[in-house]
Amino acid sequence: MRYENIKSWILTILVMVSALLTWNLWTYQPNYETMENSKIVEEVTVSEKQEVQKIVRPDRILFHVKGEHYGTNNTEELEKVIKELSGWAFYDVKSVTDKVGNIEELSHGSGNAEIIFPGEVPIELYRSVLTMEGKKLPSFNFNRIIINVEDSEKEDGIVYFVSTENQQVHISHISAANLSAFNRDFFKNAVRYPEFFAYKTSEKHTLFLPENETKMMTYKYIPGNPFSEEFKEALFSDPSFVQKSTISQGEEYTNGYSKMTVNYNTNMLSYVNPTADDDFIDNSYDLVKRSIDFVNEHGGWTDSYRFVSKSEFSRSVTFRLYSIEGYPVFNDNGLSEIKEVWGRDTINKYVRPNISLELPLTTEMQKVSRPSGHDALEFLQKQKNFKPELLEEMILGYRMERDSDQNKLILLEPTWFYRYDKAWGQITMDDLGGLQHGLE
Repeated sequence: MRYENIKSWILTILVMVSALLTWNLWTYQPNYETMENSKIVEEVTVSEKQEVQKIVRPDRILFHVKGEHYGTNNTEELEKVIKELSGWAFYDVKSVTDKVGNIEELSHGSGNAEIIFPGEVPIELYRSVLTMEGKKLPSFNFNRIIINVEDSEKEDGIVYFVSTENQQVHISHISAANLSAFNRDFFKNAVRYPEFFAYKTSEKHTLFLPENETKMMTYKYIPGNPFSEEFKEALFSDPSFVQKSTISQGEEYTNGYSKMTVNYNTNMLSYVNPTADDDFIDNSYDLVKRSIDFVNEHGGWTDSYRFVSKSEFSRSVTFRLYSIEGYPVFNDNGLSEIKEVWGRDTINKYVRPNISLELPLTTEMQKVSRPSGHDALEFLQKQKNFKPELLEEMILGYRMERDSDQNKLILLEPTWFYRYDKAWGQITMDDLGGLQHGLE
């Protein structure tokens, strides 16, 4: 009997202890410190993040009006056009490549507005800018949006998405009301823009160059302070393990496998992660999307950069600096470009400027004239062994370099640029002479 009593007492104690532990578990409130006081890894951003439509944007629009051509690359004017298009609904999107005889005639025909992008844009990415209706939207790239206004009174309008690189055409439709508004607000006012002339380099390629001289501004900038520490904090997963060392032309940061190099002379920054798996080919959308996301993660848009090119084969994407007005900027050392090369799951190589164009000197700004497209074209045609079919592009832009008088300043000078046989070159103002070698 005594043994049974002991068992009862032990069982009672165990039940009471169990109840007490359960009560403590239910009512326990941990004494956490507030987030402001705790030691956490904060998100590092160098500058502001940007939406897709600020990075992927056209750099020209041409209006083909009864044999005449008018156009502009003005940033504000192009923003108005894209804002108009972003309010439309595009439907019945499908490929018509096999039904189009000549893409050149389709693009440059009378009654067309031709919105030109510097690089091939994946349509999946641009769906964040344009409203594309339909669940099964075909996958394609484009670098032209062609809006035909000749039949603006029909039931619906036609808009083409053209890839001159892949020689592909996709058709879509918009409402007659949208087309009529575009015709009224933009196409009928095309004559207010500068006039262009056509230069056919081959059966499949035509350049449009300004008929007259172009007025442009020269700029001098005080560059902003280097972003070395900010990029170190942003690019390395654990900056506390990163070692800094001084090298002949700058400084180097490494955590044992990834390395970031800063060049004081060129103001360029290079980050390399050799462990990234590069044995694959990425698709267009994922490649461009994650390239934009990567820069957004650390706010790397320190100036006005735009998407200009991609290569699925080399898994690379390039963004270029553009001037306030909308002209591309070039530099021999890459100071006007952001380049990314991707591995399967992470960045493999990241090369970019380590400064920004922070403060323009208004007292140094000067308006200058640049020769017409006729003069620039004539100069190229006189060059030895010139072959028109190898001339891919001719545009006005800015040459970016150190000011010779004040080395600390950055000079932007208006210049004619051309892409010939896949390499960029420039024409200086020394009697339209001094043909420069191709840019990297």
